[in-house]
Amino acid sequence: MNDIIDVPSIDSEKAQSLKTVGWISYLLHLIVAVAAVIPGAQVGAGLLVVALIIDLVKKSDAEGTWQASHFSWRIRTVLWAGFFYVVTVPLYFLLYLPGAIAWAIISIWFLYRIVKGMVRMNASQSLPT
Repeated sequence: MNDIIDVPSIDSEKAQSLKTVGWISYLLHLIVAVAAVIPGAQVGAGLLVVALIIDLVKKSDAEGTWQASHFSWRIRTVLWAGFFYVVTVPLYFLLYLPGAIAWAIISIWFLYRIVKGMVRMNASQSLPT
């Protein structure tokens, strides 16, 4: 009995291209994530928007590959972080400290997700969907 499974392969040039795009996106995310954790080092949301657009545009190119999970991971991370930041804005209107604590927790979570994704990508491993 032959246990070989016919899996469609992705050519190495396309795979390398997707990995390069993924690294660019992760680095943009990382810059924003590190700046969010360091007080006074905010670089603005512009880099994050650029990274999000890259991920949204290139996500379909990665369908059927292990890299598709990384595109989804980064998109979900940005959307959830954005949601949590918006939801916690009223805390600043009540008292500054609860808002600052909430944003610090969100920023650390964001940084954790980006670093986890980078580590998994470096090992050519997918992420949970």
